[in-house]
Formats: sequence, structure tokens, C-alpha cells
Amino acid sequence: MALTMKTQVLGDAFGANAGTALRIKQVAMVVLGIAVLAVAAKIKVPMWPVPVTMGTFAVLSIGAAYGTRLGLVTIIGYMLIGALGFDVFAGSSAEAAGITYMMGGTGGYLVGYVLATVALGALARAGWDRSAGKMALAMLIGNALIYIPGLVWLGQLYGWDQPILAWGLTPFLIGDAIKLALAAVAFPMIWKMIGNARA
Repeated sequence: MALTMKTQVLGDAFGANAGTALRIKQVAMVVLGIAVLAVAAKIKVPMWPVPVTMGTFAVLSIGAAYGTRLGLVTIIGYMLIGALGFDVFAGSSAEAAGITYMMGGTGGYLVGYVLATVALGALARAGWDRSAGKMALAMLIGNALIYIPGLVWLGQLYGWDQPILAWGLTPFLIGDAIKLALAAVAFPMIWKMIGNARA
């Protein structure tokens, strides 16, 4: 599928776009993005059958808002901080953090975070974040890129005779559908507001 690239993602629409000021803005965005990822990972909204966590929403949204390169720098920075032992992941804690935690059951999903960030950045750069339908599809693709390595990792780690889908997929589908709908509405709305402000 060929993508026709546009010049802007949301992160480009605000602040400087050249020179030293751009570099300062990019550093600030990376720092802010890492902070948002760390906070969102800990947010759990009560929901059936399991609480809805906001980590995947933050990952996909940062990918779309930052674009591929800056999104990748941000997610890699987040992973490095987690690898150093800081409590920045959804299930990490003072007792379970760092490389040991990352190599556990969530390891495949963390790999998926990187893949999904790159994909959402590319799709947003192609303008998919300006249409509700295309943004919903982009979110669906991003979720698939998180779940596929996550489920493969679980299968390899615990054995394919275990209820891998029941552990790592089906309980989260309702929450993911809600987050997909939220992003599909929010991103085109923000672009419309930007367009109106510039008109």
C-alpha cells in the first residue's frame, strides 16, 4: 500500500519548524512524550472485564502526533528509562522493573509499542489522522502491531498449550475499541480546529 506523504503531523503544526528553536521544541516534545507515556501506563479506568489502561492510547497517539522519527526517539527513550529500572510500565513496580520485567510476559507488547509508534507516525504523515475513518483504521493497524508480537511472545514464553488469547487479547478488546473511537474523533477534530484558527 503506497502512502502519499504530507508535510505535517500535529507536532509540526505548533511552534518553531526550523533552526535551533526547532531542536529545542523537539527535545521538549521527547521529554514530554516520555512523561506522558509513563503517567498513562499507570492510569487504569474501571471497566468490564478488565480495567482500561491508557498506555496503548498514549503510544499510538504520540506516534500519530509526533511522526515516525520523533515518535521513535520518544518510544526508545521511554524503553531505555524502563530498562534502567524506573517504574514507568503498566505492570512494573519497585520490586519488578528494568530488564527483568521487560523480558517477562509484557516483553512482546513492548516490542509492539515500537512497531506501532513507527506505523502511526507514517500513517499520520500520510494524512490518515485527518479523517475519522482512516484514523480508526490506523489505530486498528497499530493495535494489531502491538498484539501480534505480544501474543507470539506469550506463546513462546509460556507454551502454546496455554490460553494465550484469553490472557493477552480478548479481555482488552472492549477497552481498545473505546480508545480507537476516541482517537478517531479527537485527531480530525484537532486538525479542524487548527484549520479554523488559521482561516
